[in-house]
Amino acid sequence: MTFQRNDSRTFDQLRNTKITPNISPYAEGSALIEVGGTKVICTASVEDKVPLFLRNKGLGWVTAEYAMLPRATNTRTQRETQRPSGRTQEIQRLIGRSLRAVVDTKLLGERQIYLDCDVIQADGGTRCASITGAYVALALACRRLVKQGIIKTNPILSEVAAVSVGIIEATPILDLAYAEDSEADVDMNVVCTGSGKFIELQGTAEREPFSREQMDEMLILAEKGINQLFEIQRRVLAT
Repeated sequence: MTFQRNDSRTFDQLRNTKITPNISPYAEGSALIEVGGTKVICTASVEDKVPLFLRNKGLGWVTAEYAMLPRATNTRTQRETQRPSGRTQEIQRLIGRSLRAVVDTKLLGERQIYLDCDVIQADGGTRCASITGAYVALALACRRLVKQGIIKTNPILSEVAAVSVGIIEATPILDLAYAEDSEADVDMNVVCTGSGKFIELQGTAEREPFSREQMDEMLILAEKGINQLFEIQRRVLAT
């Protein structure tokens, strides 16, 4: 390895990751996820209604909203009070797709679960942290629905987690902090299920194109990191 990371991590090492469940007394499910300097509050809210296109079909829905507090970053960013930016909309859709992929919406009945992901501190990887934390909030909400007898069977089919990988100075690395992300030659976000299947791959060459061999190396790193995230999720949900 030629590239030296600012925080002295090895190329295949996650940042310190902690998930604290049940941080909101009002939401059906909630979690605070901390990935290095990135911190995201994830809440799951259950509504007894679905979007118009799903009414009277016996199906539920899972959707997401994502926002960043004005001073989550080094400089203040304007609140998106009118309409979410293109970046925000893209992240919201990614989170929603990722969580719906592991939910049997027939078992939810005609109800909707909103996953709100609010970034209170950003240091890279906010969308990946949001997906990983939102899964815990969703799992807690579904567990409560079953316990209360609102649904008969837990609709969650598998875990889901996400991590970033990239290439800096020809070196594939796992879990990019902001300083790394901003100078990476390649940046990729990987979303996987607990059974090892891919939900989404978002990979971009910021400077030099990357080879199939380099992509495979990044996916191997991502798989290692995501499996560690699954273990963290499982420990949290077992308590």
